[in-house]
Amino acid sequence: MNQRLYQVDAFAEKVFSGNPAAVCPLSEWPSDHVMQNIAMENNLAETAFYVKSGDQYEIRWFTPAVEVDLCGHATLAAAFVLFNHENHEGDEIQFFSHRSGRLAVTRKGDLLTLNFPSDTIKEIAVSEDIKRGFDKEPKQAFKGKTDYLLVFE
Repeated sequence: MNQRLYQVDAFAEKVFSGNPAAVCPLSEWPSDHVMQNIAMENNLAETAFYVKSGDQYEIRWFTPAVEVDLCGHATLAAAFVLFNHENHEGDEIQFFSHRSGRLAVTRKGDLLTLNFPSDTIKEIAVSEDIKRGFDKEPKQAFKGKTDYLLVFE
């Protein structure tokens, strides 16, 4: 299997700084097992894989151990690769993840901006498990898709 692989330092002004991510441009999806093994061998926090699909790119992210729902710095790294090495035309890239929805990256000069998908939160009861996790008791608790938001006085 011949595969292009890029390593990009996101949030960096110089080499060997920032937050590194691997980026694998693909023409079609390999098996999850293959992507997991590539990420494991890269041994970086995340490896982003993307496939062009119409006017957008489907994207997935893997740590060395598991697939994750979303990774901002690896998405920015993928956009950097598309803009600078893969001849993407224009100043906006639309990504889609089946786990987290639509993400858009826009370029203005050398700066990239990532628009994250929104999450809807709902208020929940402050459970005994939540109370046990903190020295102070939260006044309110909210839950999103995968995260909690706690309000303390």
